[in-house]
Amino acid sequence: MRKESFSRKLFLLFDAIIMILLMVVCLYPMLYVVFASFSDSAKLMANTGLLWKPIGFNTAAYKAVAENPMILSGYGNTLFILFFGVIINITMTSLAAYFLSRKNKIMLKGPIMALMIFTMYFSGGMIPIFLTVKNLGLYNSLWGVILPGTISTYNLIIMRTSFMSIPANLEEAAFLDGAGHLTILWHVVLPLSKAIIAVMVLYYGVGHWNAWFNASIYLNDRSKYPLQLILREILLQNDVSNMAQNAGSAEIYSVAESIKYAVVVVATLPILCIYPFLQKYFVKGVMIGALKG
Repeated sequence: MRKESFSRKLFLLFDAIIMILLMVVCLYPMLYVVFASFSDSAKLMANTGLLWKPIGFNTAAYKAVAENPMILSGYGNTLFILFFGVIINITMTSLAAYFLSRKNKIMLKGPIMALMIFTMYFSGGMIPIFLTVKNLGLYNSLWGVILPGTISTYNLIIMRTSFMSIPANLEEAAFLDGAGHLTILWHVVLPLSKAIIAVMVLYYGVGHWNAWFNASIYLNDRSKYPLQLILREILLQNDVSNMAQNAGSAEIYSVAESIKYAVVVVATLPILCIYPFLQKYFVKGVMIGALKG
């Protein structure tokens, strides 16, 4: 075995220290939010230093969140947007990527791709998009939040590059067996693109889960607000008046500070639970979509 030099050992030690420090810097804000959500609001507001554990352990904030009808309805609306949005996103992006990735001559493939890339840099603006959504009858509808962002050009380019790396011989063999384009896409291309599909699900899913701006424009019915829009009201507008139906205002405001952190934990936890299962596909899928061959 090759003996490592002192400089090599010193480099590895320095590298390990840097990585540990980066881990602490990234992890501590999350731990702070969790500890604060279980802390007593009065003691939390009085604390001026770092937080390494809950101060006066208290679960009243989570109880208020669980009893809040807006949080529950927001979860339901977000799950609706997430489920149908990701299905539509993956379906339409796959169809467009398959069309644009074919090596044989397809009419207007180049101009269509150029127009899609053009939309990454220029758009009609907020008002024309709003008027389009309103004239299509999608205003104040959850579909008005889902459909305008059906295809992300960035994700389309990644999936198109991934489809182009699939050997053309497989497509030719399928054509000889009498398969059509949809059959080839469903039975040949997609089964060989599980990694990139997992990445697209993660990209689109996180995008839908964190989205609030379009909902604030296209929705005026509070019962249709997604979770992130309700979270924004609580954090930025400091509005905790609707946090519980059965609790008095004094009780709610006594845990108001902890409620803000509890809502952040509740809104972030699902993504944190799902990501580890998709993480193994993440790097592989991005590399496949970034490099041809």
